[in-house]
Amino acid sequence: MSEQALSFMSEHLEIEGVIHDPKEGGAKLPGVAFCHPHTLYGGDMHNNVVVAVSRMLAEKGIYALRFNFRGAGSSEGAFDEGKGEQNDLQAALNVLIEHPGVDPDCLGVAGYSFGGLVTLMAAKKLKQVRALAAVSPVVIPGLMEDLSLPAYFICGARDNVVSPDLLMREAEKISPPGEVEILEGIDHFWGGFEKEMAEKVVAFFTRIIGS
Repeated sequence: MSEQALSFMSEHLEIEGVIHDPKEGGAKLPGVAFCHPHTLYGGDMHNNVVVAVSRMLAEKGIYALRFNFRGAGSSEGAFDEGKGEQNDLQAALNVLIEHPGVDPDCLGVAGYSFGGLVTLMAAKKLKQVRALAAVSPVVIPGLMEDLSLPAYFICGARDNVVSPDLLMREAEKISPPGEVEILEGIDHFWGGFEKEMAEKVVAFFTRIIGS
């Protein structure tokens, strides 16, 4: 496995990212683009949840691309309340689609907290995506209606940012209903529980888009 810094364009903005390469050679492999937490609250692609899942995806033979939204880290532009960030996600997916080692028919998106919200906001427009996972996603009532792709959500029972009950109710509106796991004793930030969470997220992607 390897981790390589890269940059790509989203509209007129240069976005920075890191691609995790499984280095298995041979057949093309699935790929997942991962969205980080809220830029204005210190969220970026180096977040503990984002890095843990990205590295484990590569360990299991799936390319992972984590990247900084516009206005985060060295990415150009400014925070855009989730609108421009959806374009950044599409641009990241385009990088995976064009990567010679990635199977463009086996793509997923994932996000944590605000990043989970961005994936849900963009999901209906991302026609090439076959699976979605979100860790402690910010939830807007009604956003998941008419969403029709395999989806997995994981949240801590002690989360004081996201309502686990609301998450479970909204996930039922997906077709087929989204899978939800609520883990006891865990808050919004997953400190010390990154490996357990990453294993569950990666198991979902392996089952849905794994080679």
